[in-house]
Amino acid sequence: MSAIALSPATAAVVVALALAGAAVALLGRLGHGRAVLTACLRAAAQLGAVSLVIVWAVERPAAAAAFVLVMYGVASLTAGRRITSGATAWWAAVPVGTGTLPVFLLLAGTGTVPPEGIALIPVAGILLGGCLTATALAGRRAVDELTQRRGEVEAALSLGFSGRDAALEICRPAAAQALVPALDQTRTVGLVTLPGAFVGMLLGGADPLHAGVVQLVVLVALVAAEAVAVLVTVELVARGRFSPAAR
Repeated sequence: MSAIALSPATAAVVVALALAGAAVALLGRLGHGRAVLTACLRAAAQLGAVSLVIVWAVERPAAAAAFVLVMYGVASLTAGRRITSGATAWWAAVPVGTGTLPVFLLLAGTGTVPPEGIALIPVAGILLGGCLTATALAGRRAVDELTQRRGEVEAALSLGFSGRDAALEICRPAAAQALVPALDQTRTVGLVTLPGAFVGMLLGGADPLHAGVVQLVVLVALVAAEAVAVLVTVELVARGRFSPAAR
């Protein structure tokens, strides 16, 4: 299968899809019409810039490491802002990092992922992206649950629960739902979805079996990383690290 062509027709299709998404959001009063356009424009600009940076960084270990650290910082800040505001948003760096780092080191240390920038940078990005989403969803749901069910937290405290244990009893089930997207993607791969790593390798000319193995590694690694990120996020929320509402 040949790669998607870099042509005026491809550009026109991308623009048409972006405009269609914005129009649907606007006409349907979803409240994200402008956000759809700005997100698409940012994606185009960022991917263009990142493509140039990666070409330079993949041959320089220090530059590749710096690039991954920048991705980590952006992922942490983005996840934190979805949960809370102010300086406490940076606590999201803990679950994003603890979810990503052990899995990344295992993949790189065992040689499962080739020790080359062209392979390590995308894998780090995939893991960071998954942990970003899991942290943001788990944290937001946990904080909201504690806010809405404050009376139940106080009832648990009156029964002798510690503040942490009372919060965990209330927010953990809701926050655990943040794992559902990753689990559903893993369960339905090949039957409903053909994720990016698989499709990308096919477009790049790899054989389907090799592409399938790579995608399996990515999916299992994501589930493991996101599980850790959700666990750590719930613990931080229960200890009141993100918001006064969680104390």
